[in-house]
Amino acid sequence: MKKEALPFLKFKAKIELIGINPFVFLPGKTLQKLFLQAGKDKGKIPIRMKIDGHEFQQTIIKYSGHWRLYLNGPMRNAAGKDLGDMATFEIHFDPTPRNIEAPKAFISALNKEPRAKRVYEQCSASLQLEINRYLSRLKTAESLEKNIHRAINFLLGKERFIGRAQPLPGTNK
Repeated sequence: MKKEALPFLKFKAKIELIGINPFVFLPGKTLQKLFLQAGKDKGKIPIRMKIDGHEFQQTIIKYSGHWRLYLNGPMRNAAGKDLGDMATFEIHFDPTPRNIEAPKAFISALNKEPRAKRVYEQCSASLQLEINRYLSRLKTAESLEKNIHRAINFLLGKERFIGRAQPLPGTNK
């Protein structure tokens, strides 16, 4: 039996900026319905969203006491929206698993460097996901190879990677 799709919850919001990150606040009524769909009101909530009809996968998070829907460049560009613009949003809870497997070449590199592999295995699940996501989205074999080398060096505490100085406290001492 096919599971029925959750209904989209529609709202309009102004695209704002916090730090360097564009986002929209979610209206209270929309949030309450989304919490019911998700069966929770804490932590990250994975969603499917549409911005002016263009569909994307995203996650909403609570930051500084407010639930926010962050909007990346491709999302805003697809809808032709910029900071300060009003947009129509449709969201619903997305139960689809968000696992991203590490590229095979990265697994192979970790197996050749046991110390880096141990550090990787000690990293939080969210940091492992961040590394895997970054590597899996690279377009060319050359870029992947270069960044796998950087990731291994990062795990060994030798260089910065994905905007971080070290994978674990005390790694690069």
